[in-house]
Amino acid sequence: MSGDVVDLIMQDHREVERLFDKMRQFPDTRPLAAPVLSALLIAHSRAEESTVYPAAKDEAGDTEEVAHSQEEHTQAEQLLKRLIETDPESAKFDEVLTELEEAVTHHVKEEESTVLPHMKEHLSEERRMELGEAFAASRAEHLGERPGEATKEELQLQAHNMGMTGASGMGKAELAKKLKAKAG
Repeated sequence: MSGDVVDLIMQDHREVERLFDKMRQFPDTRPLAAPVLSALLIAHSRAEESTVYPAAKDEAGDTEEVAHSQEEHTQAEQLLKRLIETDPESAKFDEVLTELEEAVTHHVKEEESTVLPHMKEHLSEERRMELGEAFAASRAEHLGERPGEATKEELQLQAHNMGMTGASGMGKAELAKKLKAKAG
């Protein structure tokens, strides 16, 4: 799978929307659909954080938008962790699913109206294709990872994307705590 990174990201967004719809319309699919949603969102987020956000920040000049998007990823991952730890047949699952869906939908709308159009405008088609290949490879590498299990290096990258300083001197637990606090 390769192509323009913007198109690949938007394809993932549509798939996430489809999974949310499926879980809403067919609650009996939740035990299988929730782990699929989790795997896709984590792989997508890690790939954006490692390949897309640095390019959007450094090459397309989207420093504030990237920081905000990274904060939203951190919030969504916390909600996703709660979702997969909740019984899919409980009322609590509906509450967490609604909260996660609202957060992700908000993030997708913002990203598709700011970061992605800026990338289309400021990065050449060739560069977007290169990023698409890197995004797809990173996404494949991270498939199967679970929320809350980021490595220290991944947390440091998230801190960089958010514009946090001093992350390299922090331990993994301290860094995770600071990221969580910054994301609200």
